[in-house]
Amino acid sequence: MKVDAKYYDEIFDFRGQWDLPSKCGVRIIRKNGKVFVIVTELYQDNPGTSVTYAGSSLARQICEAKGFNLSEIVYLECTPDTNSKLSFYEEQYFEVTFADASPASYRLLSNDEVKELFL
Repeated sequence: MKVDAKYYDEIFDFRGQWDLPSKCGVRIIRKNGKVFVIVTELYQDNPGTSVTYAGSSLARQICEAKGFNLSEIVYLECTPDTNSKLSFYEEQYFEVTFADASPASYRLLSNDEVKELFL
C-alpha cells in the first residue's frame, strides 16, 4: 500500500526494534503555542518497525533530531487512508502519551479535532 505524501512533510529514518533501519512520515505543526509531532506509518515503504511498535523510542529520536523536549510536544500517530477495503486502513489520528514505567496510552482524535489541527 502506498501512502499519499499529503500525510507527511518528510521521511524520517529511525532505529526501530533491535536497531532495525526503519522509516516513517513526519509532519510538525506549531499551533496555539504547542508543537504537534505527527508520525505516519508508510506501510510498504517502511523496511522495519512500525511507528506504533517503535513508540517512545521513535518519539525520542524525533525530539533529538529536531531539538524538542519530549515533555513539551503533543505526539500523534496517523493511520493514513490507503483506500483499502479493510477498516483498519482508514484515516485515524491518535494522541499518544508516554509514561515512565507504563505502556503508552492512545486517544483517538475526533474528526473535529483533526480538522482544527489542520486549519
